[in-house]
Amino acid sequence: MSHLSSSPPKHKGEHKGHSLPRGSERGGSSRDKDRSVSVSSSVSMPAGGKGSRTNCAQSTPQKVPNRLISEKSPYLLQHAYNPVDWYPWGQEAFDKARKENKPIFLSVGYSTCHWCHMMEEESFRNEEIGRLLNEDFVSVKVDREERPDVDKVYMTFVQATSSGGGWPMSVWLTPNLQPFVGGTYFPPEDGLTRVGFRTVLLRIRDQWKQNKNALLENSQRVTTALLARSEISTGDRQLPPSAATMNSRCFQQLDEGYDEEYGGFAEAPKFPTPVILSFLFSYWLSHRLTQDGTRAQQMALHTLKMMANGGIRDHIGQGFHRYSTDRQWHVPHFEKMLYDQGQLAVAYSQAFQISGDEFYSDVAKGILQYVARNLSHRSGGFYSAEDADSPPERGMPPKEGAFYVWTIKEVQQLLPEPVLGATEPLTSGQLLIKHYGLTEAGNISPSQDPKGELQGQNVLTVRYSLELTAARFGLEVEVVRTLLNAGLEKLFQARKRRPKPHLDSKMLAAWNGLMVSGYAVTGAVLGMERLVNYATNGAKFLKRHMFDVASSRLMRTCYAGSGGTVEHSNPPCWGFLEDYAFVVRGLLDLYEASQESAWLEWALRLQDTQDRLFWDSRGGGYFCSEAELGAGLPLRLKDDQDGAEPSANSVSAHNLLRLHGFTGHKDWIDKCVCLLTAFSERMRRVPVALPEMVRALSAHQQTLKQIVICGDPQAKDTKALVQCVHSIYIPNKVLILADGDPSSFLSRQLPFLSTLRRLEDRATAYVCENQACSMPITEPSELRKLLHH
Repeated sequence: MSHLSSSPPKHKGEHKGHSLPRGSERGGSSRDKDRSVSVSSSVSMPAGGKGSRTNCAQSTPQKVPNRLISEKSPYLLQHAYNPVDWYPWGQEAFDKARKENKPIFLSVGYSTCHWCHMMEEESFRNEEIGRLLNEDFVSVKVDREERPDVDKVYMTFVQATSSGGGWPMSVWLTPNLQPFVGGTYFPPEDGLTRVGFRTVLLRIRDQWKQNKNALLENSQRVTTALLARSEISTGDRQLPPSAATMNSRCFQQLDEGYDEEYGGFAEAPKFPTPVILSFLFSYWLSHRLTQDGTRAQQMALHTLKMMANGGIRDHIGQGFHRYSTDRQWHVPHFEKMLYDQGQLAVAYSQAFQISGDEFYSDVAKGILQYVARNLSHRSGGFYSAEDADSPPERGMPPKEGAFYVWTIKEVQQLLPEPVLGATEPLTSGQLLIKHYGLTEAGNISPSQDPKGELQGQNVLTVRYSLELTAARFGLEVEVVRTLLNAGLEKLFQARKRRPKPHLDSKMLAAWNGLMVSGYAVTGAVLGMERLVNYATNGAKFLKRHMFDVASSRLMRTCYAGSGGTVEHSNPPCWGFLEDYAFVVRGLLDLYEASQESAWLEWALRLQDTQDRLFWDSRGGGYFCSEAELGAGLPLRLKDDQDGAEPSANSVSAHNLLRLHGFTGHKDWIDKCVCLLTAFSERMRRVPVALPEMVRALSAHQQTLKQIVICGDPQAKDTKALVQCVHSIYIPNKVLILADGDPSSFLSRQLPFLSTLRRLEDRATAYVCENQACSMPITEPSELRKLLHH
């Protein structure tokens, strides 16, 4: 089976298996392998980075659009004026391939992907390459964020026939959709060490004409092998593995890959991987009195602190960039993704619960402020991403990071005011330059900037504590804090005048679910009603615009229309497993933050739909896509990796446990056990690939706490007990508000609630485990003591 690839420059790349520490099956990046390849070779994959241009339609010579002009996806629209006769994924393209007996060229990417756009500019706008594709292939363009099922099936092939994967993904298929050659980014022409896209097309065309039967047989053989390799089922196993064993193995693997100096779990590139931090916090909680427990806490807190001080965080506009190209978290790949913001807000809130250090809560608030300002639709939904690339000035070609980087001269001109009381002559600009490590020559090394786009530029990264900067200039810490904040605000106002990065205004149910969790959890932990309101508006948006009441199904996508409207594709793109799992999680988090039981009721309804559409009654666990939706695809897969986002099966395992805690329905627990059993082989082999599932396994084997507060939701004493619960890190709990109404939704689900009484008419808490409840508690301090115990 052939695999082709041609590596882009070293510092960029969004690759599969990212951010897994050593010891994982897919941990390695093949970014820096740059070899000469031929059609028959099997070599490693380049990393297809994220980043993009604004809609390229206007800057191409072709005036007549292709059929992608009718699509809603920003990514597909970016290719609507290519000379390539593109088809969207669908029957029309497959029928044409069968009728004309041509191979399908499948190109998969997304709208903020840097290397996708390089390939679009270099190859897909090229008239000669367009002619080749149109004559000998049926070309299909897919937005991986709209169709994660298509992306996952063919990425599985690309990874199995190479040592990596990434975007843009280029795969050649038979008319029956079976893959036979795969690669990622290709330059248009051959170089000294790499094969060009035109050459690849000519070779595949000739192979198809001369050796088609051999290609088809080989394709069938690989597909059969992939089917066997990717199957996840309970098999003969009756029960999942021991949580204690999986926990300690997962911790050991993380410990071995940990970067002592800078935090994180790889050399470079470094990804913020909230699933790992979440695992370490849970591990700390259940091993608090051991050395390993302390170590887990230190690893997670140190990583979060180093990330927040590094250039991967936008110190001026807040929010986090996609990943760091270096070990120090210094030079980011500048794109910002919604799913990172949602998960990192939760991670920093938990760090605040655990440490009490307001540094972490400030970072969480900053993330949510950024999302509210830059990624929010007026109806409450959340946009997908902001680009890495933008024009340095209007009319210029886009460059990576142009919106975010600074020269010394710019900063000095914007902040010329003298600082009074310093031990030496000092301006506000010089203070900021010192604190954030800016230099005359620029603080980005040439190795991080292969295209020379960032020469003389600086990424803000905290080099000293406030105390050290204050001591250096003989100033009070609070004075330095105030001056730096004022300086950052001036830079923020100046930056507003720069051309903005392209916004991907597509809204995905799954990522909106993660963002609802981000606002709900942070709002609850910090006692900030305003943040919980953002979560509520996000959930209302999902229900209004992304839910079909008649079928109880979620839609995967919707799009920002003109004048604040919301548009859908026709026919609608229906939800995948991750859409249900992440939205259900968001709704459960929102119920605990708001005590509005309507969100709990909707979560149960969605879970029922999820079970109906995705549950594998034969092998256990959930498929990623509906059987009907993926008709024709050679594989129906179950995601088995917690990466940049948690796998939907891992999240579902937690959801099932929580739903059981809220309802007492035993079938949720049975499903959870069956799911954990189905994934037990993968957990045993590489627990570090599924840290979120290992966490669910622990939660199941330790049992959840039901924390019941009996009281009037609006009363001060009720709110005090609720806030006490939110202020403590207790991952394996459900928080239930019993308002005394026997006809309420929760009372009908959990009859024992009607037996719990308020003490002396005061709000009263009970902590219940395994059908046994604690003595009634009315004082927050007593509740705190019990929960800490």
